[in-house]
Amino acid sequence: MHAILDMNPIPVTRTAVRLVPDPHRVITKPFLPGEQVFPDGQSRAALIIKRILAMPEREVASTLAATQDRFADRHEGLNSILESDFAVVADHVDNPQDVSWERRLLIGAYFTHEYSIEAASLSNPSMVPAPDQVGLDPGELRFVMSLRAIGEGHISSIEFRSGVIDARGKIMMDKASRYATTARHRSPLYDKPVLSTKLEELGAFNDITRMCLDPLPSLFTFEQLEAAILDLDRQGVDRAIAFQTVKVILWLASSNYASTFPADSEISERVIFPTGPTESHGMEDARFVRFTHDDGTVVYYATYTAFDGVQILPQLIETPDFVSFRVNTLNGSAAQNKGIALFPRKIDGRFAALSRQDNENNFLMLSDNVRFWHEIEKIQEPVRPWELVQLGNCGSPLETEAGWLVITHGVGPLRRYSLGAILLDAQDPRRVIGHLNEPLLEPDENERDGYVPNVVYSCGSMIHDNHLVLPYGFSDVGAGIATVPLDELLTRLTEK
Repeated sequence: MHAILDMNPIPVTRTAVRLVPDPHRVITKPFLPGEQVFPDGQSRAALIIKRILAMPEREVASTLAATQDRFADRHEGLNSILESDFAVVADHVDNPQDVSWERRLLIGAYFTHEYSIEAASLSNPSMVPAPDQVGLDPGELRFVMSLRAIGEGHISSIEFRSGVIDARGKIMMDKASRYATTARHRSPLYDKPVLSTKLEELGAFNDITRMCLDPLPSLFTFEQLEAAILDLDRQGVDRAIAFQTVKVILWLASSNYASTFPADSEISERVIFPTGPTESHGMEDARFVRFTHDDGTVVYYATYTAFDGVQILPQLIETPDFVSFRVNTLNGSAAQNKGIALFPRKIDGRFAALSRQDNENNFLMLSDNVRFWHEIEKIQEPVRPWELVQLGNCGSPLETEAGWLVITHGVGPLRRYSLGAILLDAQDPRRVIGHLNEPLLEPDENERDGYVPNVVYSCGSMIHDNHLVLPYGFSDVGAGIATVPLDELLTRLTEK
C-alpha cells in the first residue's frame, strides 16, 4: 500500500540562475579528412598538403591573415593551436623544417576545425565548495559547478562554472569566459597489479598478457608497455593470435590518463573532453565530491559514465585543484552501471558509495580502495507512484546531524523524472531512516519541454548555512539552482 502524499510540500525556491547552451563556446580539434588512399599511392591528407605547398607566398600570407582575422578572437593562442595541428600531419611533408612559419600555420589551419561543445545541451550539474575560499565576506562560500555539455554527434564533455552563495542563500554566478580550451594529456605511471586485475575482469588475462606484463616493473610507463608489446614478435608470438589481447591491453591503458590545464586559465574555460577509447562517445553525468581523508587532506573525486558508442564503463576523476586531473577506470564486480556516488569521507575506515546496479534500485557499496569495488547491498526499492519505474541517487550523500541526506531521482508515468530525498543512518548507511513521500522537485511548465522532455535531474548538491543548494538540469536543455530550507527538509525526513 502506497504512502499518502504529504499535504504541505516542502518549500523549494527556484533561483534566477539559468544556464543554457551557448553555441559560441567552441574548442578546436584536429581535422583529418577521410584518410583514403588514391590510385597513385597518395593519401588525401598528403594531397591537401601538396596543394598548400604549391601556393604562392603571397597567397599563403593573405589566406593565413584572413583566417587569423576570422578566428583569433574565438581562441586564445590561435597560432600555437595551428602549429600544434601542423605537427599532427607533418609526417606527410618531406622536409618540414624547410617549410616557412606562415605556411606551417596555414597547413595547421586546414587540418583544424571548431567543435561547439554545448550546442545541444548544458545540463546535469553537480556542485562542491571550491578549493579557494580567499577574499570572501563573512557567510559567503565559493563553489565550483560541473555540467554535462552535449555537442555535435551527442558527444558529452565536462564543463565548469563558479560562483558565490551568501548566508541568505543568494547565489552570484561568475561570468563565463568567452573562451574554452581542452587540456594537455599525458600517460600516467601504470600499476601492474591494478592493470592485471582489470584485464582479468575483462576476460583478457591469458598467456599473451603474461608474456607482455611479466618483464615490466611494478610501475611502468606507456612507452615501456609499447616496447613489451613489440617484444612479443621476438618471443615468436603470432601477431594474428596476439591481436585481440594486445588491442584490449592498449584500450585499457589508454583509458587511464592525466590532464593539465594552464594554471592561469579561468575555470569556466576548462573543458574535460573525451580522450580515452572508453569515452569516445561521451563523458556523462560527473558526480563531484569534496572528499576529506582521515588525516584531514582534501581531494576532489568525480565518478562519471564513459561511453564508447556500444558499452558504458564507470570511471573516476581525481583532482586537488581543478587544474590537474587524473582519470582511472573503476575496478571490481560492483563497479557496474551508471550513477556511482562517493560519500565525502570514509565510514569506519572504508570508502563508501551509492550505486544503481540493476537500473532500478539504490545500492550501498563498501571498499578499502577507492578504485576497487566488490561489496554491494540493496538499500532502497521503488515504492511510490512517482518512482515506480526506477530510482537512483542524484549525487554524493550530504552529512547532517540527522544522518546522511541523499537526493534521489525517480521515474514515473510517461517517463517523468522527479527528485526526492532519503535519510541514511549516520553510523550505518545501509539503514534508510527517513524518506519523502512526495517529490521534492518536479519539472514545472517552463522546464518540461526539451531534448528529453519531463525531466529534472541532479548530479550533486551542497549544504550552506542551513540551505540545501540543489543544482539541477531540466529536460536536457539547461540547468538551474534551487534552494531548500535544510531544517524543514530534515524535519520531514525524521517525522514518524
